[in-house]
Amino acid sequence: FFFFNDTATTEIYTEQIVGSVRCVQETASGGVYQCLNQRRGIVNEEIQVTGTPLSLIRAYLPVSESFGFTAHLRSLTAGQAFPQCVFDHWGTVNGDPFEAGSKIAQIITDIRKRKGLKENIPSLDNYVDKL
Repeated sequence: FFFFNDTATTEIYTEQIVGSVRCVQETASGGVYQCLNQRRGIVNEEIQVTGTPLSLIRAYLPVSESFGFTAHLRSLTAGQAFPQCVFDHWGTVNGDPFEAGSKIAQIITDIRKRKGLKENIPSLDNYVDKL
């Protein structure tokens, strides 16, 4: 009989939307990329519409980062980019939730505050059976 003391890895899932952003001019695409990078967005593809100065940028964006996205995008592009967002899939949040200062630790702390729980993640000892 071997006693194996190991814990599972921790993964947090968050909703991901696919945002399609139409840029009127190519100069506005820099503002689109800046806005997506500030909000943990991942660019999937960029399509140039032939014969026009329009471009279409498709990116994945966490729903928690999408609040205020349209206003922020329009301010960075001077109103030359128009987003349309639709739910796409569930994605994992990268990082270690037990590392202080990481983005995932901040998300967990915010959720625990909102639910009225202690802000610190409880240790594993709280869940071990004691005889």
